[in-house]
Amino acid sequence: MPGEVGSGLPEVKLYNTLTRVKEPFAPIDPARVRMYVCGPTVYDLAHIGNARPVVVFDLLYRVLRHFYGADHVKYVRNITDVDDKINARAAREFPDLPLNEAIARVTFATEAQFHDDLEALGVLHPDVEPRATEHIGEMRTLIERLVAAGHAYVAEDHVLFSVPSMPDYGALSRRPLDEMIAGARVDVAPYKRDAMDFVLWKPSSPGEPGWPSPAGIGPLGRPGWHIECSAMSWAHLGETFDIHGGGIDLIFPHHENEIAQSRCAFHAGVMANVWMHNGFLQVEGEKMSKSLGNFVTIRDLLADWPGDVLRLNMLRTHYRQPIDWTVKGLEESARTLEQWFDAAAPDAYPRPAPAVLEALADDLNTPKAIAEMHALKDHAGKKALGGTLAFLGFAPGPLRAWRDARAPALTIDAAAIEARIAERIEARRNRDWAASDRIRNELLELGVALKDNKDGTTTWEPAR
Repeated sequence: MPGEVGSGLPEVKLYNTLTRVKEPFAPIDPARVRMYVCGPTVYDLAHIGNARPVVVFDLLYRVLRHFYGADHVKYVRNITDVDDKINARAAREFPDLPLNEAIARVTFATEAQFHDDLEALGVLHPDVEPRATEHIGEMRTLIERLVAAGHAYVAEDHVLFSVPSMPDYGALSRRPLDEMIAGARVDVAPYKRDAMDFVLWKPSSPGEPGWPSPAGIGPLGRPGWHIECSAMSWAHLGETFDIHGGGIDLIFPHHENEIAQSRCAFHAGVMANVWMHNGFLQVEGEKMSKSLGNFVTIRDLLADWPGDVLRLNMLRTHYRQPIDWTVKGLEESARTLEQWFDAAAPDAYPRPAPAVLEALADDLNTPKAIAEMHALKDHAGKKALGGTLAFLGFAPGPLRAWRDARAPALTIDAAAIEARIAERIEARRNRDWAASDRIRNELLELGVALKDNKDGTTTWEPAR
């Protein structure tokens, strides 16, 4: 099996947020590598910040499949389809429909848009993509276990997790108590026993979606956000699994609370062995926000750029570092891809070059991997470059179509171009370099770029 000792593959090392150390990756069961990544809340188009964890963990998924075999890796990325923002949009856009029907329209349409965007980015579909509303039963079971074990309590038709019942709460974020209390006060409520306690279940308002509540409480209700991922990861990966990923903004309180719920429900030492988080994304040096007018959706960017350019631009920065999303960066990424595709052998088998794989095995060191790909552009590396591009999910078709669409329209026909090329070749034979340069420049002004080949021929293409 790939990944075994003696296979000739490098050792995979991943930075673990829980330990703050880059560690050799050792799956609980090498025949069943399990990874969970927090997915979108489907209330609106995904923004470019949402795309970063999707692209990062898609890359990790590809690397793990290469090491352990595609049939031995299970990747779960959830869909959150119960949320106040979803309810608000549904009521606003479909006021004449029953709320549940309006919510279904919003969530399924938004999920389809999300999938279309990710397909354009070259992202593989996860093995399982569970919806929160399909796992209410598992959530109720977890909540009832927590209540029975003394880790949760019922108050005013809510069920809350008792943070003081878990002595090592906060081990993931390692934040000072006052910071954690400030974060916990998003839900200030008089029925909390402790300021840090968080909601596992809450009653639904009239007309809102609701399910029979756990722990013997009366009215219909719905889950808190954090319990959803604990339930879905348990349902599809088990009580303890290998890797849990997401954006750095999820460390506290979301991932901290997931750990508390899962560990206390299952009396386990860990929820996931490795916790991985990608850094923040800002736009042109500023935090992305609608108030600043720099809030950019994936769909907005795909209107102007091929998905592969967005993907490469995301990977040029190491995943743990903050990324500054700029037009200049997109232009550089487009040029890099054009150079790679022009140099790469077509239809190469999707296999990474050894030096690229070694860089990726070292905590997804994409800057080093990209440097190694530049070194493959010479003749000897063309096949390896083509295989590496295919392995990483890059395909030349969309980029070339985009490039051709941006090229200026030709104002002379092909026969006329060939005639001018013949004139230039004759000028070069006569060592009339001035005439040769003049013809090249005249054609360039008309939108024609010439390429003098090693075999003595000259070819042309639309100027970029």
